[in-house]
Amino acid sequence: MKFTANQIAKILDGDIVGNADVEVYKLSKIEEGEQGSLTFLSNPKYTPYIYSTKASIAIVGKNFIPEKEFNTTLIKVDDAYQSFALLLEYYNQAKSQKNGIEEPSYISETSVTGDAIYIGAFAYIGAQSIIGNNVKIYPNVYIGDNVKIGDNTIIFSGAKIYSETEIGENCVINSGAIIGADGFGFAPSEDGTYGKVPQIGNVIIEDFVDIGAATTIDRATLGSTIIRKGVKLDNQIQVAHNVEIGKNTVIAAQTGIAGSSKIGENCMIGGQVGVAGHLTIGNNVRIQAQSGIAKNIKDDEIIQGTPAFGYTDFNKSYVYFKKLPSLMATINMLEKEVKALKEKYEY
Repeated sequence: MKFTANQIAKILDGDIVGNADVEVYKLSKIEEGEQGSLTFLSNPKYTPYIYSTKASIAIVGKNFIPEKEFNTTLIKVDDAYQSFALLLEYYNQAKSQKNGIEEPSYISETSVTGDAIYIGAFAYIGAQSIIGNNVKIYPNVYIGDNVKIGDNTIIFSGAKIYSETEIGENCVINSGAIIGADGFGFAPSEDGTYGKVPQIGNVIIEDFVDIGAATTIDRATLGSTIIRKGVKLDNQIQVAHNVEIGKNTVIAAQTGIAGSSKIGENCMIGGQVGVAGHLTIGNNVRIQAQSGIAKNIKDDEIIQGTPAFGYTDFNKSYVYFKKLPSLMATINMLEKEVKALKEKYEY
């Protein structure tokens, strides 16, 4: 797809400096810009590249004043970074304007599909499911029985949506995600074996949720595992049965959340964090990467470490962690000196 500077300026409500008819068909970093590419400048340390880039169009802030000659067409906007992100979203939407039902695919006669949907080849939609308007279901997606999917949601290739799952509007489920598989529920028997506890709940995903590739969200034993509105989950995250994640919380890759834990609203959780089961994490909590959470956390705390403790206390302690070998050497030397003094002055 090609876009002119004039078309882009209209999308971004920007002002053009240069050739309004110049066309671009790809994106680039400003330092790697080529003819036919679009780039942007928001970080001041990259300003020198605006004078040497070969990109055909560059998005810049309205406060940018060139200090020497440049060869690219500029589009001046209020916020270059946000405008570039908006343009990426616009490009994604234009690129994903797929419609129709490809063959071979299977849709149960008892299921209902909305208008302007796309269902890719080899997709499967089970009985009594409801698919909203403008939903995109890419090839090789499995959707079980009694599933509900809201308007404008996109499910990418290879995702698996188990029965009874409810997904809201404007969600994105990336490839390889598994939503609604059985939780890890087993009960020990007298003979030392483990019997499976039936998992008869479901998963509820509210509106504007993004689920990363290969992330798994288990169905509840009873009731629902719930992902609230606006949550963003990275790739390869494990969300166990009966977990609840509060709205607008973001979680980075390889985090694991054990069963029945509750995470509050507007939290930020780093990569490879482990959360034990049956815990409550408050609102606006920040958990640094690779932390281990073994107790409840109150609102607004910043946590780091394994087991995790206060962020400020951890940083203070870390200064001493690094010095432990030299501190131990000093302690050993002092012990020897004290012992020698005791022996010298004993009566």
